[in-house]
Amino acid sequence: MALIEQVMHEVDEVMSLVDESQIDDAEKVIQKDQRIFVLGAGRSGLMAKGFAMRLMHIGYTVFVIGETITPSIQAGDVLVSVSGSGKTGMVVEPTEKAKTNGVKVVAITSNSESPLVAKLGDAVIVVPGATKAGDGVQSIQLLSTLFDQSVHITLDVLCLKLSRRDHISNETAKATHSNME
Repeated sequence: MALIEQVMHEVDEVMSLVDESQIDDAEKVIQKDQRIFVLGAGRSGLMAKGFAMRLMHIGYTVFVIGETITPSIQAGDVLVSVSGSGKTGMVVEPTEKAKTNGVKVVAITSNSESPLVAKLGDAVIVVPGATKAGDGVQSIQLLSTLFDQSVHITLDVLCLKLSRRDHISNETAKATHSNME
């Protein structure tokens, strides 16, 4: 089997294990009249930033935790926290703080037993791709690559569901795409 086929087989396996009803639960938490914040460390953070960008394209007010222009998070806001292990301090600790301040949390992790899931998620999406901690479907790929790839797809599916719910067309989304290229 060619390497590309092996990688695609791994992604297909993980995506077949993602429970679409969990994506539906996250969709219910994320509403247009709320501010959405995203949080993640390392490559999980990059997946979260990609999600934030797509949310902006479909008309959401969205911020990335840690950026210099990100305002304070408040009760009534939504925080989408991404951590493969669900234990990363740079993700779990700010999520705990947000939760105590009345923020709704969408937790995305490979580890269904993690603190991110057990204590913090109002909605939880388990993406069981391999992580550097050894969670999830095992992979020939390095570290948490399989988790990251699968989270990207999962969050794009969530955006597609949101755009359909909110009646946002591709043309509408395209109008918000960068014109500085």
